[in-house]
Amino acid sequence: MKIQILGTGCPKCKQLMANAEKAVETSGVDAQVEKIDQVQEIMKFGVMSTPALAIDGDVKSAGKVLSVEQIQQMLEGE
Repeated sequence: MKIQILGTGCPKCKQLMANAEKAVETSGVDAQVEKIDQVQEIMKFGVMSTPALAIDGDVKSAGKVLSVEQIQQMLEGE
């Protein structure tokens, strides 16, 4: 499983990245967390507001910082 954090490096983007890493660590799922910060790459996902979170290329959230618990629920639902 691949979790992608889409954002240019703002504080909210960094917080979402940290929350995603913590969610993977605590849930025990086999996933890698990847940061995508190039605007051209972010646009390919159709995301208009960051930060955004995608799982295996499918955007699950955009424009807000999800909590560790919210991300864990998404991971367990995959």
